[in-house]
Amino acid sequence: MSNHDTTPASYSLRLAHLYPDLMNLYGDRGNIITLRQRCAARGITLTVVEIGIGDPFDTRCFDLIFMGGGQDREQQRIAQDLQAKGPAIRAAVADGTPALAVCGGYQLFCRSYQLGRGEELPGIGIFPARTLHGGEGTPRCIGNVEAEWDGGTLVGFENHGGRTYLDAGATPLARVRSGYGNNGDDGTEGAVTANAFGTYLHGSLLPKNPRFADHLLLLALRRKYGDAVTLTPLDDSLEQRAHASAAAAARRENARRRRGA
Repeated sequence: MSNHDTTPASYSLRLAHLYPDLMNLYGDRGNIITLRQRCAARGITLTVVEIGIGDPFDTRCFDLIFMGGGQDREQQRIAQDLQAKGPAIRAAVADGTPALAVCGGYQLFCRSYQLGRGEELPGIGIFPARTLHGGEGTPRCIGNVEAEWDGGTLVGFENHGGRTYLDAGATPLARVRSGYGNNGDDGTEGAVTANAFGTYLHGSLLPKNPRFADHLLLLALRRKYGDAVTLTPLDDSLEQRAHASAAAAARRENARRRRGA
């Protein structure tokens, strides 16, 4: 195709929203709203299809995959169904389909999640990592996060009891400046496999990180329409103010934790 300066209004994307009724913790549906708005502002048609337990799921029909977070009981409810969908999701990711999995979704996109009582939930192995919960009395990783990503930062809010440990050689999404990230020990936040991204950042993530939202959209559009696709710049002044406010909150919390250590 020819090299366009802007995105033609004829472009369209289909997004699979996995388990929206169960995995929607801390406003994760706001990620879908952000993608809708950023597409609409550019004349791109975004169709969102909700995929629940027992629903058929042909990943070849979709250009993006999203799964939000949920508590342990919700993860237990969907784990078996997600296992059945796992081969199709792995094939889609291997073929370059962009995916975003947040918190509980991220944990189940890893190999496994060991709950606090010792029960182990199988994951679908998109990310080479494992999550462990230390059990009752284990402090939760709670607070605002600022993490280095692609020459800038990602911000968000985390609240998780599990600690995720990446395999040797695995690629983290970002490096923590303030907050806990994957486990509070190694400075990593999230994981990346091909065009799939896992993260603990709620808040929701994409409204305060417009550059990352556009990164997902551009990956999907270029996969579908070719590498010449570009995105029309938007006025992100409000989003950047929210980003800066969240980053400042993360730094304040980090300073308080250090003083209390």
